[in-house]
Amino acid sequence: MHNYFSSDFKLGILGGGQLGKMMLYDTRKYDIQTYVLDANPEAPCKIACDVFEQGDLMDFDAVVNFGRKVDVLTFEIELVNVEALEQLESEGKKVYPSAATLRKIQDKGVQKKFYAEKGIPTADFKVYDEKYELTEALVRKELGYPFVWKSCTGGYDGKGVSVIREEEDLIPVSEGACLAEKMIPFKNELAVIVARSVSGEVKTYPVVEMEFHPEANQVEYVLCPARISPEVAEKARAVAKKVSESFEHVGLLAVEMFQTKDDEILVNEVAPRPHNSGHYSIEASFTNQFEQHLRAILDLPLGNTESKVGGVMVNLVGDENHEGKVHYQNIEKIMQMGGVTPHIYGKKQTRPFRKMGHVTIVNKDLNEARKIAEEVKKEIKVISRG
Repeated sequence: MHNYFSSDFKLGILGGGQLGKMMLYDTRKYDIQTYVLDANPEAPCKIACDVFEQGDLMDFDAVVNFGRKVDVLTFEIELVNVEALEQLESEGKKVYPSAATLRKIQDKGVQKKFYAEKGIPTADFKVYDEKYELTEALVRKELGYPFVWKSCTGGYDGKGVSVIREEEDLIPVSEGACLAEKMIPFKNELAVIVARSVSGEVKTYPVVEMEFHPEANQVEYVLCPARISPEVAEKARAVAKKVSESFEHVGLLAVEMFQTKDDEILVNEVAPRPHNSGHYSIEASFTNQFEQHLRAILDLPLGNTESKVGGVMVNLVGDENHEGKVHYQNIEKIMQMGGVTPHIYGKKQTRPFRKMGHVTIVNKDLNEARKIAEEVKKEIKVISRG
């Protein structure tokens, strides 16, 4: 086994956003040297890594040259140049999750077809190469309203996804490859994070429940454990494990799912990295998701995924009427509440609905944590200072 700790071993991270910054909490804990590549000179990771390089993650040469300097390469965002990862792998570099895994996930059309092939339960869908092919299918009545439109590439944080109830709703959606997905009447949106190490050890985290903000199409609260029956929880973890085995990923895989009215579990989509639905784990779990990702990609024994206490996570997103230099109003008020920990990502500029941080509320009683979460949400505002 490689000695990663306090040694000359170098871990490279593609992407310098908040997920990378939180991963660096744990590389610091283990004293692992870190290199980060990001296009933004003010990226949140900059203050916490050993070497920061500015460069475009979609630029083949920038990614290849960066990757050659490190021993193991991982990423905290899917929008990276896959050809560059393939090139690095062909030169013998370790890239986790692999380029092959990322290729299947980066394009939502490919991702959905992969589920169909592997017998993974998912909502009915059809992929179209161009927007006009979708409109023609509607004219020919091969497709009916309502349905969910998803851009095949480039969508994140609720962008690239729209509910289409009538013809007018299609006007603003982007051109290019997309998929139309059947609307699922569901009781709950759930997620399970699966960790899989280089040598194939697999562990799943408890099921979390995601409560969405009606307008912003973004998660408002994440609750762990989800308020579901043990049977449904077991089914969700089993489905997530099957998805993980099918992708043969290394590292974390966040599997987002719907619990239908009949308690079936359908896979919505996956992310091959630490994920918003796992932030609660920093305060509430024995092994947080970021440490677990490191353990998995470095082929160390995986940690205990159980929770110590109930956790609720609230996203801190930019107020819709504010843009500019960020100010966290009433942060000292929420810090007076029991079990409340804010995480500020270090983005200097706020804009409407931009993810600026999160707050975790832990409590032995999940319902109590959920109540406090609502108070937190009411009090703290992410605004701009004129």
